[in-house]
Order: sequence, then structure tokens, then C-alpha cells
Amino acid sequence: MNLCKTLSIVPSRKATVKKRPVEESTESPDPKKMKSDVWFDNVDNILLDTEKTDVDKTTKKDKLDPLVKPDSFKGLTNCVAMDCEMVGVGPSGNESILARVSIVNHFGVCLYDKFVLPREEVTDYRTFVSGVTAENLASGEEFVKVQKEVSDIIHGRILVGHAIHNDLRALFLTHPQRMIRDTSLYKPFRELFNGRLPSLKKLTAKVLGVSVQEGQHSSIQDAQATMRLYTM
Repeated sequence: MNLCKTLSIVPSRKATVKKRPVEESTESPDPKKMKSDVWFDNVDNILLDTEKTDVDKTTKKDKLDPLVKPDSFKGLTNCVAMDCEMVGVGPSGNESILARVSIVNHFGVCLYDKFVLPREEVTDYRTFVSGVTAENLASGEEFVKVQKEVSDIIHGRILVGHAIHNDLRALFLTHPQRMIRDTSLYKPFRELFNGRLPSLKKLTAKVLGVSVQEGQHSSIQDAQATMRLYTM
């Protein structure tokens, strides 16, 4: 699998395998208390210009990727989306550890995509779902290195994801709650599913008319889908 070119960044703070000091409560917000206008708090006004950020809806009929804005800026933006793939460890393979991390910018362009060397024996690669193989992880990078690079990228930025707390937990990182946009908790999206937490696959199909997670998952595509849901 060809990996996206890793973005060169200037380290901001040293990350360790311990969680960052919590700037605010990291508990998931109560969806009943969420207000629709909270969705765009702290987002750069320039990034809310629909003429600049929306993916042309006609691309769904073209060969272009409907989750990536054509000819868009390819560097870091004030808002990024992240998704991770996991593999199973333990006797039954039910416990999860980090296997792959992908980050895209505000326009869906991949900034970072790396496999991670497992820190314990993998008992279930979950390849049929995760798309991760033993060969992928054998050529992966050390967890601490990936953790530090991800920490530097997301620091000070709006972080978009679907059930993003699972990804942060796998990375042993925290992020200020006010800087998180979780598409699984957004009230208008949940109302489309009678208040239930929607899967990313069903949400993307219903809202965007785009199919994702057909067969093996792609953390790049999942990150692009969550960002597209956020910027629509």
C-alpha cells in the first residue's frame, strides 16, 4: 500500500506515552446539552466560506474523489481530521492497539499516514475490516515517534473525527474538548437516526451520498469522510 507523504512539521511539545495534561474536561459532551452553533466554535472564519471549502457536488458524478476538494491547498490547516485503524491483542484478540494513523487537512488532502510497530504480540490483525496486514506493521514506525508526530500536528488545531475519543485513547493523547468536533455526537446528524449514534458508513451514505468502508476500511478515506461531513 502506498503511503501518503508525511508532512514535515516543527515540533511544538514533547509527547510521551503518558496522556497530556487535560486543559479542560475530556469527557464526551452530553448530546442533549449540545447546541447546533457549538459545531463551528473557534473555527477560522475563512474556513467557513462555503465557496472556498465545499467540495463541488458535481464531483459525485465525475471520476474525482467526492471527499477531496480538487486543486486545493495541500498543507496544514487550522482544522484537521484523524482516523485510526486498530489490531487485536490478548488471548482472544478482543483488546485493541494502534496499527495505523491517518490525518487529512480541511480540504481532505492527506497530510500523514503511517503504520505503527506493535508493542505487543498481535493475535488478530482484523485484516478483513482494518485492511492491516503483518507486513504493514513489520515496516511500521515506533509508537512513541508516531505519537509525537501526531501530537505536534493536532496541537492548537480543531480536531475532527468520528468517535474520536477512541483514536485519542489508542494514541494515549488528549485534546481540549472545545477543540474537538465529533461527527458521531453532532445533534443534527443523530436526529437523522432517531437520536442514536450513527456509524460513519451509514452517516456518510445518508448525508453525502458517498459509500465508504466497502470491505476493508481505509483510515485515510474515513478521515476524509468525517472532514467532509464537518465542512458540508
